[in-house]
Amino acid sequence: MNNLSIRLLRADEIECRIGTISDKGLSLLLYTDARADMKILDETFGILGWKRSHQCINGNLYCTIELWDEDKKQWISKQDVGTESYTEKEKGQASDSFKRACFTVGIGRELYSAPHVWVSAQKCRIQRRGDKFVCFDKFSVGHIVYSDEREIVGLTIINSDTGEVVYNGYKRSQKKTA
Repeated sequence: MNNLSIRLLRADEIECRIGTISDKGLSLLLYTDARADMKILDETFGILGWKRSHQCINGNLYCTIELWDEDKKQWISKQDVGTESYTEKEKGQASDSFKRACFTVGIGRELYSAPHVWVSAQKCRIQRRGDKFVCFDKFSVGHIVYSDEREIVGLTIINSDTGEVVYNGYKRSQKKTA
C-alpha cells in the first residue's frame, strides 16, 4: 500500500451543487459522490482490498474505511463522521460519513483547492419563490486541470441545460489534465 497513490478525480466524476444564490447569480461547490469514491477504491486497492463499516458513536454515524496493506500484512483504518441530509436522513448520513472517510485516504482532497465559482444570473435561470431565490439548472464540470501539487489550476463549468460555458478559470501553469 505504501507505493499506491490515489488518482485525481476526472471531470465526469465531479458533481456541482449550488452553494449560495441571489438575484445576481449563484456560487457552485464541487463534490464527488459515493459511487465515484467506491470506483476509485476498487481501482486502487482491488475489489477485495478495502472494506467499509458504519457505527453509531454518541448518536453520530461514523464510517470506517479499511485498506489492506500488503507490505505490513494488516488492515489500515481511517474514520470520519457524517451529517444528515435534508432528503433521506439515515442514507444521507451514511453516504456523507463514507465520503468524508474517503477524503481521509486522499480521495477528492484536490476539490478543496477549487476556486470560488460564480455564475452570473445571465448564464442561468434564477427564479424568485417568495422571499427566496431558486435555480433548477444542472451544472457539470467540462474540463479540469491539476498541478503537480494536486491542486486545481484550470476549471470549466457548463450549464448542462443550455450547453453554455458558465465558468472558465485558470491559474498558474497547467500541468496534469483529468
